[in-house]
Amino acid sequence: MGRNIRKRRSSMATKAVAASAALALGGGGLIWANFYASAHESNSSGQNQTKAANAAAQVATISCPDVGQKLTNVPQGAKQGVATELANLDKQITEAYARLASTRQAQAGDASFVQNAITGPLKEKRAATIDRIRINITRSGGQFNSSLSQLAACTTQAANNTNAGQGNGQQNNGQNNNGQNNNGNQNNGGQNNGNAGQNNGGQQNNGNAGQAQNGQGGNGPVAADFVDITKVQGNAALGVGQNGLAANGNSGSKGTFTSSCGTNGNDNHNTDNVIVAPGVTNGAHHLHDYVGNQNNDAFASDQELAGAGTSCQNQGDKSSYFWPVLRLQDGTQDFDQNNDGGGKEGNVGKILQASQAQIKFVGNKKGNVVAMPTALRIITGDAKAFVNGNANANVNWSCTGFENKVQLKDQYPICPQGSQVVRTSNFQSCWDGQNIDSANHRTHVSFVQADGTCANGFKAIPQLQVRLVYNVPAPKLQNGTVVNPYAVDSFPENLHKPITDHNDFINFFSTNLMNKMVNCINTGKKCK
Repeated sequence: MGRNIRKRRSSMATKAVAASAALALGGGGLIWANFYASAHESNSSGQNQTKAANAAAQVATISCPDVGQKLTNVPQGAKQGVATELANLDKQITEAYARLASTRQAQAGDASFVQNAITGPLKEKRAATIDRIRINITRSGGQFNSSLSQLAACTTQAANNTNAGQGNGQQNNGQNNNGQNNNGNQNNGGQNNGNAGQNNGGQQNNGNAGQAQNGQGGNGPVAADFVDITKVQGNAALGVGQNGLAANGNSGSKGTFTSSCGTNGNDNHNTDNVIVAPGVTNGAHHLHDYVGNQNNDAFASDQELAGAGTSCQNQGDKSSYFWPVLRLQDGTQDFDQNNDGGGKEGNVGKILQASQAQIKFVGNKKGNVVAMPTALRIITGDAKAFVNGNANANVNWSCTGFENKVQLKDQYPICPQGSQVVRTSNFQSCWDGQNIDSANHRTHVSFVQADGTCANGFKAIPQLQVRLVYNVPAPKLQNGTVVNPYAVDSFPENLHKPITDHNDFINFFSTNLMNKMVNCINTGKKCK
């Protein structure tokens, strides 16, 4: 234990231009800005600059089928081996994206370069890894779905790729009868990100990294990822899609239970994800904030989590609540500038601590809820939604004073003076009654249907609602660029798109406190 990073951010954080913000990023790191810095070193490089810009305009990122989301049954004896191989698939994509981002000039001069040097070798690596997944499953007596072997090939995604399901902060309906669509093989999962993939040398003439056309780290966000919330037509009541619908209402179980667990003021961070990649260091490839349980890292067992300390005021709540950090890309370097999952993978800028982190459990508008089982794991949202598509996306961005009017899905809000940025996650609240997790970490739970009922015989459980509030300086849009943007940490190939926001929960309430929660909710009380 003890891998969680609790390093205080230095008050002497320095400013860095975009080129230096991505220096020496080897291995699986992002090295986009390095290329552009060299492409602008002399006036004679104008032709190379143009070619690189054209190549970047054609190919912005890599889109690979999400093998993990297609798994339906993994035997107990194969779980660790499969988790390790799934993490290897993520690492392979990260490394391929780094090569894609650092070879724009070669791409401009050779139409077959991407296929021959990047996606072709990536397919071979993925095929071998998927075969190792097959071996792990069959050795443990499980059945391997042979169609998974067809998911080795990846495609490139153009900068101007659009998704008809996204627009003006709305997402399409990605829920099936089992709560969520498990198809991770969607390559249309993008929005019009304008000039993503193009970078004006990584910096403006004034050297301000906050004005980089493609973000301080070279992989987003871009101007089209932002919108002035005062100019967005109200959409909060539309209920577009069923992912993330509030389960509670004016009938049924109307009580609430609130747990106060702080805002991670002790800087408890790591780049692991014990749900998706147990036993794998840097399995998330981005940095998480942790509140509640203080021992959550890739190597934490359920027994260790149950015995850990907690930041929650009620010590009976040792649950783990974690989400990707939000950063201000103003040229500042934070403590993880040279770390995997941090600056080495394009997650750069000043980490912002939430001013509020509200953790609330609510009931179900159709009836009573039952207790959650100990160690129940729930992931809501999709960290890869930009390349996977919207099926599992669950995102709500807004500003204080606008939450009842506007909820954005595919754009970050620019809030007016005196208003704060808000991230809200309404978790799945229907449980299959048997499992604390599933092979793809989704099918054991589902969202309520539009009328509040749970499908397929699932049971209603308390719905976790997490609301995070941030004091963020409002970005400015100037001449097709965004000055001092903010962005959620992401897998590098997902370009810091707002649609990739997500939230994670592992239940470690004591039995007594969970029973109190259920009783409060079912009897209409407000408890904490």
